[in-house]
Amino acid sequence: MKMPERIENIMFAPCGMNCMVCYKHCNLKKPCEGCLLGDQGKPEHCSRCKIKACLKGKNISYCYECETFPCKLIKNMEKSYQLRYQISLIQYSRQVQERGIETFMEEQKESWSCPHCGGVVSLHEKVCSDCKSTIRRNAENE
Repeated sequence: MKMPERIENIMFAPCGMNCMVCYKHCNLKKPCEGCLLGDQGKPEHCSRCKIKACLKGKNISYCYECETFPCKLIKNMEKSYQLRYQISLIQYSRQVQERGIETFMEEQKESWSCPHCGGVVSLHEKVCSDCKSTIRRNAENE
């Protein structure tokens, strides 16, 4: 899958994840549509997301809009993402809060495009969804 000219704002998940670079969205056989679009192709843990349920109960769209941000749910997810993928969902959310979703998604497009073919690099697998190159990234690329 090639990186689109523009990543749609709807691909920004409530928790701070860019769904465009999620391994399930990059799966060409049964791609996930993104956190906010539906449950087709989603792993079970995403379909039962406690974060989305929490936001629905508070009638807000994103965690950063909550007065208790970052809460225990986000901090637990943050710990896992920092350890496993070296990214900060809290930092991503704060960037969106400060600069807007469109600016953030433009930066994400540059950051997660394969330098070899222009495909989408999976945040989780560090592999280009198009040419299958393994892409090494570090926090300096953020």
